[in-house]
Amino acid sequence: MLRAIQGIYMLRPVWAVLLSLLAGAGLIAIAGVNPGEAYAALFGGAFLDYYGLASTLAKMSPILLAGLAVIIPLRVGLLNIGAEGQIYMGGLFSSMAALLLPEMSPVVQVPLCVLAGALGGGLWGLIPGYLKAYRGINEVIITILLNFIAINLVSYVAGGPMMQEGAPYPYSEEIREGLWLPYIMPQTDAHLGVVVGIVLCVVAWFVFRFTTVGFGLGMIGKNPVAATYSGIRVRRNVVAVMFVAGAIGGLAGTFEVLGLKHRLYHLFSPGYGFDGIVVAFLAQLSPLMAPVAAFFLSGLKVGGLIMQRAVGLESTVVEAIQGLVIIFVAASLAFRFDRGNWRRFLERRRLLDAGIAGGITNNSGGRS
Repeated sequence: MLRAIQGIYMLRPVWAVLLSLLAGAGLIAIAGVNPGEAYAALFGGAFLDYYGLASTLAKMSPILLAGLAVIIPLRVGLLNIGAEGQIYMGGLFSSMAALLLPEMSPVVQVPLCVLAGALGGGLWGLIPGYLKAYRGINEVIITILLNFIAINLVSYVAGGPMMQEGAPYPYSEEIREGLWLPYIMPQTDAHLGVVVGIVLCVVAWFVFRFTTVGFGLGMIGKNPVAATYSGIRVRRNVVAVMFVAGAIGGLAGTFEVLGLKHRLYHLFSPGYGFDGIVVAFLAQLSPLMAPVAAFFLSGLKVGGLIMQRAVGLESTVVEAIQGLVIIFVAASLAFRFDRGNWRRFLERRRLLDAGIAGGITNNSGGRS
């Protein structure tokens, strides 16, 4: 019985999503639209239609990588709110490598662009990691502030030194086609970035589950004092984890530029870094569940637009439904499984049932 109750608690993000969709159905009905038709358009368009699925996978790439950039530090007790800034720095560094380096074979230059993007995001994550480890400054504050710096820095570069001549909007020259990421679905925007993201999630799961490095990082997250006494270099690991998380966030920006945008745009990320926080909590900090969470959230965003066009919903209703998912998932985190309390509750129920059954038996025996 305890295992069944624990399983229900483990699935609390699923219940939260279902409740949010139920609440969203009420909003859709109030707007004068049939909820069944609306959700059929949403899920059918995002997951069952070829081009809709491709759009979902294209959007999933940065959201998944941003989610992983949040999950890894959280496993070590750090909250990385700076994935958005790391995405922008990854896009900036990869664009510079693609546009400013001498033209060379794509076999050489594409890996250089990817490494440059990862380095840009990693250096942006290194700053809060160092300040947290060696100066004791709260990483949440630093990462939030670095987001604004990165966004405005990219806006300056895209609208200034790297801006295409005569462009009506702040964006750079187009990256040559030889440097674009390969597409995984013909005639669509779904690119290799999503596959790389899934592979990185599997690698992260393996490291945390089966290696001494992962065990040490988990110990830091649970009890840094005990980790220090056991010989783990906590400060060095904190810096390294934030660098790795930043590098993964940088890859999200890199793949968005090389795989989809093919230019460095002003404001090219519509908040993917913050979507990564939702993915992290929806996946309950599990790297293996992150692709599922990112796939669902991406489909919700793509399907919301399809639903809006198909049934004539206002965009505000679509945004409200997406917000309900976030609110319900966040609220579900407050419900935690307490084995001791449930064991005592079940024991009381067992004794009560046994007492009632004994009373019935005695009464039956007295009548006879």
